[in-house]
Amino acid sequence: MAENQQAAAGSDNQNQPQFALQRIYVKDLSFESPNSPAVFQEQWKPQVNLDLNTSHNKVSDNQYEVVLSLTITAKVGEKVAYIVEIQQGGVFLVQGIDGQQLGQMLGAYCPTILFPYAREAIDGIVNKGSFPALMLAPVNFDAIYAQALKRKQEEAAGEASEEQPQTH
Repeated sequence: MAENQQAAAGSDNQNQPQFALQRIYVKDLSFESPNSPAVFQEQWKPQVNLDLNTSHNKVSDNQYEVVLSLTITAKVGEKVAYIVEIQQGGVFLVQGIDGQQLGQMLGAYCPTILFPYAREAIDGIVNKGSFPALMLAPVNFDAIYAQALKRKQEEAAGEASEEQPQTH
């Protein structure tokens, strides 16, 4: 009897939503300092530009690769001090989560997990380039995901209204 209860509990467990981080890795990392050593003579008041993007793809039935791509360009005046590009990847087990919840998980939650790793790799490579540490501020991936979702919905609504016949 107890064995049957355990077997039933085990089968219920398979239907429960599951999430697990399986691997974090640097997929690509690039550092350029095109104006060194001359840029070291300048007063260090950089203008820093951050571009970020996320993508994901299905690796297997329940595994997804999520890639956080960051490009940081630091300029002193008109001179580029450095450019850092990183693709921070992660493989995540996601089971029993579908639809909008899965989109939220892959588009916001997973990048939030990856960001500190990317930030640490960026700081390390910038320091090795002989520049002061670049402490990137935290990013609200939930807000970014919500904006992207809203933009897609507005675009879809705009396309739908364009397809409607015009009546005068």
